Amino acid sequence: MNVDKILNDLEKKHPGEVEYLQAVKEVLESIEEVYNENPQFESANIIERIIEPDRILTFKIPWVDDNGNVQVNLGYRVQFNNAIGPYKGGLRFHPSVNLSILKFLGFEQIFKNSLTTLPMGGGKGGSDFNPKGKSDSEVMRFCQAFMLELWKLIGPETDVPAGDIGVGGREIGFLFGMYKKLARENTGVLTGKGLNWGGSLVRPEATGFGNVYFAKEMLATIGESFKGKTVAISGFGNVAWGAAQKATELGGKVVTLSGPDGYVYDPEGISGEKIDYMLELRATNEDIVKPFSFEFSSAEFHEGKHPWEVKVDIALPCATQNELNKEDAEALVKNGVVCVSEGANMPCTPEAIEIFHKNKILFAPGKAANAGGVATSGLEMTQNSMKLNWTAEEVDNKLHQIMRDIHAACVTHGKNAEGYVDYVKGANIAGFLKVANAMLDQGVL
Repeated sequence: MNVDKILNDLEKKHPGEVEYLQAVKEVLESIEEVYNENPQFESANIIERIIEPDRILTFKIPWVDDNGNVQVNLGYRVQFNNAIGPYKGGLRFHPSVNLSILKFLGFEQIFKNSLTTLPMGGGKGGSDFNPKGKSDSEVMRFCQAFMLELWKLIGPETDVPAGDIGVGGREIGFLFGMYKKLARENTGVLTGKGLNWGGSLVRPEATGFGNVYFAKEMLATIGESFKGKTVAISGFGNVAWGAAQKATELGGKVVTLSGPDGYVYDPEGISGEKIDYMLELRATNEDIVKPFSFEFSSAEFHEGKHPWEVKVDIALPCATQNELNKEDAEALVKNGVVCVSEGANMPCTPEAIEIFHKNKILFAPGKAANAGGVATSGLEMTQNSMKLNWTAEEVDNKLHQIMRDIHAACVTHGKNAEGYVDYVKGANIAGFLKVANAMLDQGVL
C-alpha cells in the first residue's frame, strides 16, 4: 500500500475536504503494516473501497419559520460502509455541517462501531440548520421536513441514525414521530429515543461514561486510577456531563468545563449540583458557559480560552474536532498530565497526538474512547428488537464490559516492544481487520 499515492489521489477527487482527508490519513498510516502483511486485502482493493462512502444523499429542506417566512437548509446522509451491520451514526444540526465533516465522522464511525463488537456499520448525516434560538415549533417543522426526505433511506435493519451536536431528545422525538407517520410502522429506526417510547436508560450519559471507563483501563496499565486525580473536561453537553459524573464517582476532581465563549475553572471541583447545572446551561440553548461563574463563586471564567492550560492529571476533550492543538498538548505535558482520552470525535490535532506519543502519555483516540455512546445505541437497538427494557444497572454493566473489550483489543494491536501502547494504531487495526475481512467474505460490492 502506497499511503502517499492513495492520499494524493483522494485529495484530487475531494479537494478541500480537510477533516475527511485527515481522518483517512490517520487510519492508513496506522494500518499500513498489517495491510501489507495481508496480500488478499490488496488484491481486493479493500482500501480503495473502504475510504469512499457507499452513497451520499444531499437534499434541500424547505420549512416555514414562526413569521411565515420560507427558509431553506441543506440536508445530508452519508452511508459509508455496512459490511458488518446496518449503517449507524448520528445526525448533526449545526451551521458548520458540510460534506467533509460528515464524511470524516462517517469514516470514523466504521471503525468505532466495529470496535464495539456489535453488528453496526458506519454512517453519518445532518444539516446546516441551527437549532439555537429557534422555537420548539420551528424545530418541529424543520425536523419533519428533514425526515420527509430521509425516511426512504433508513430503517431498523438498513440505516439507524441517532443524535449528535444540535440533535437531542427533542429533535429525535420530532424526527421519530414523522418517520412513524410516513413509514406506518413503529420500529427502532432511531436511537436516543425518549424512555417512554423505546429509549434506553443510560444513553444520554453513555459517551461520557464510556470515555471515563476507557481512561480507567488505561490508567490501570500503569497502576493508577482516577482516585485523587484532577481532571480537565472541555464542553458542557451530554458527553462532558456524563464524563464529569463518572470521573467524580471514581474519585477524581473535575475542575474545568468549556464552551465557545471560553472555559470555567473551579478549583473546588465540579460535582453534585454543579454537574446538574451543566444540564441547565445546555437547556438554555445559549451555547455559553460564562453563567456558571455567576452561579458558583468558586468558579473563574476565562474568556476565549481552552482549558488545557490548567495543571491537571487527566484531560478529557469532549467538545468538538481539532480543539486541542500542539501548543495545548505541550502545555498539558509540561504540567504533568498522565492521561488524555478523547470524548469528542477527533478533538486532538495530529500534531498534538504526536506530542503525546513522543512523551509516552496515555492517549486514547475517540474511535475507541468515545465508542460508549454508539455502543449504548446498539444496546438500545437490541432492546427494541427484543421488545423489552433493561435496567440502568444492566445497561451500565454491559457498557463497562464493552469498553474493557475495546481497550483489550487496542492493547493487543497497539503495544510495542518497549511496552508502550499506541492506542491510535491499536484501535485502527482492530477496527479495520473486522470490517476488511467481512468485505472479503461478501465479495466485490
